[in-house]
This record gives sequence, structure tokens and C-alpha cells, in this order.
Amino acid sequence: MSFATEPTFKHGQPPRAASGTAILYCNLGTPDEPTAPALRRYLGEFLSDHRVVEIPKAIWWLILHGIILRVRPKKSAAKYASIWMEQGSPLKVWTQKQAALLGEKLAARGHAVEVRYAMRYGNPSIASQLDALKADGVTRILILPAYPQYSGTTTASVCDAVYSWAANIRHLPEFRFVNRYHDDPGYISALAGKIREHWAANGQADQLVMSFHGVPERTLKLGDPYHCECYKTARLLAENLGLNKQQYRLTFQSRFGKAKWLEPYTEPTLVQMAQGGVKSVDVVCPGFTGDCLETLEEINMEARHAFIEAGGQAFNYIECLNDSPAWISALADFSTAQLGGWTTQPGQPGELAASRAAALALGAAD
Repeated sequence: MSFATEPTFKHGQPPRAASGTAILYCNLGTPDEPTAPALRRYLGEFLSDHRVVEIPKAIWWLILHGIILRVRPKKSAAKYASIWMEQGSPLKVWTQKQAALLGEKLAARGHAVEVRYAMRYGNPSIASQLDALKADGVTRILILPAYPQYSGTTTASVCDAVYSWAANIRHLPEFRFVNRYHDDPGYISALAGKIREHWAANGQADQLVMSFHGVPERTLKLGDPYHCECYKTARLLAENLGLNKQQYRLTFQSRFGKAKWLEPYTEPTLVQMAQGGVKSVDVVCPGFTGDCLETLEEINMEARHAFIEAGGQAFNYIECLNDSPAWISALADFSTAQLGGWTTQPGQPGELAASRAAALALGAAD
């Protein structure tokens, strides 16, 4: 079969990943703007995921649409507005920047790997980014969640989104999935570096509080490893910092609903600490790789207020990894390890032609 004209690609351009290999960096998601309608759309998608809420669907549908989506969007929109950046939602800003910096770091090391970001809920969606990568001739994709600790509520849900997209594709690219990096030495070192930088500039508080996002306690009983991986991260981070067990606390934040969640809870713990005589705390959120609503508003505003109101004197929030060079290097290190055996070098002319032909074939097959 021959072509009289140059093949046409979906995006008007030939494949951009010369090696045919890409990384899709996936985060939770965010509303498009800090308004009630945008929050209603976002929360409707987020809270409809059976991985996030495991209540029977019929009962949960009535609760979600009859109560939550009528009340919560306006309140959540006000919270988002309080932390919204000029470029948009902090979570999206940092996720996009981390993906770009990871691509630059890999390119500097000689890897021709396309790196894009996607959101499990909201935009850009995982499906839309997979469509774009496939149209660009990518045939190998590493799915890299922005969640260091594995949970069925987060990491597995990202996998669900990929599988859902794949169910409608005839000629699939190869996939690899990163499940966790809670104990990766580079990740731990990058966290410790952020804390040491804060201590060097501001001094060390009486206690270091490590606050992780909470999940219902029943997930632990059902076999979810998240609780154990949070504790391992905390232990390794404390060891790196030279802290003993009396110098730090591990807590869980962001409770939702009336069910029992993993304990100890962050805000009540901070209140108890202040009432017990602890005058100053440093608070860090190791489970979040980029600052977002849960760190900037829930911790640095609400939890700060609760601690000071209870008698504490100094509340120091230590920002997330964000664009820390050590964090980007760590991302590049374990991404490269996960890509082992896949071609990541710029292709030769003949290989590029094959990649273009593969992209056309993939498009025609669907």
C-alpha cells in the first residue's frame, strides 16, 4: 500500500516523541475556576467515583445529588478562591510545572521522552491526554501518579481511568504503571531538604507534624496499604532528619462524612498539643507533591487558626515539594528506572518514519 500524499495526523503534526515513549504524570484534579458551578461539575465527577465513595450507588446518588451538590459547591468555591493563583488552581499550576521540569530533566540526560500531565477529575482528563499521545505516535506510556503512597482511592482510580480509555481502543500502546514511591530515597531526601531549608531560615519548632490525607478506616481493614506506607514515609523522613519519636507526630487530615477515618486527626491533634503546652509546630504534608487546597487552605489557614486559638504561639507551614530541584531529580531517577528496557533515545530517520507509519496505523485501527 502506498500513499500519494503525506499522511494527515489528528493534531496536524507528525509524532513528537521521537522515541515513541512518553510519561503521563497524573494528579487528582481541580475545578476549572473557583465558582460554585465549576465546583459542582468537579465534585460531581470526583464524588461519583466508586473508588472514592464506597457507599452503595443508589443510596449515594440520592445523598450526592440531593444534599452534597446543593450545599458544598458554594462553600468549596469560597475556599478555592482564597488560595487561587494568577495562573489558576495551585494543584494544576504545580502539576503542570513538575511535568515540564521532568521533561526538561530527562532531555538533559539524553532521553527523548514526552512528558504530559493529566487530572483524574477535571481537565485535562486522562482520556484526552492518552488520545493526544496516541495520535502523536507514542507506543509506550508510563503512567506516573503524583501520589507517593498507594491507595485504592487514588492510585487505583488512575489505573481505572486508563483501563476505561483502553476498553475503547483496538490497537493499544504498551503501558507501565508506577504504584508507589513512598520509600524512594530521592523522594525522602527531597522532603528532608525542604524541611532543613525551613529550619535553616526560621529555626526548628518544638514539634514536627507530618499530615497526610485521610481515608476511611475501613479501607485499612479491607487491605489498603496506604496507612502503612504513610507510616513508613514518616519513619524514613524522621530518620533522615535525625528526629526521635518524641520530636514528631503523624496525623491524617481531610475527613469527609460521619464514618471513622484514619487517626489521629490533624486539627484535633494540633489543638491538643497547644492545650498541652506545645508552643510551636512545623507542619509538613509529605503525601502531597504540590501545594493545593488541602495544604494551603485546610492546613495553613484552618489548622493554623485552630492551633493559635488553642494557645499555640507559632505555626509554621512548610510548603510541598513543588518545583524543588531535588524533587525533580528524584522524579527523573525513578522514572528512568521504570522506563528500563524501553527505547528513550532519539530515533534515526528510518525509525522516525516507522513511528509515523505506526501512528497512522493506530489512527486507522480506531
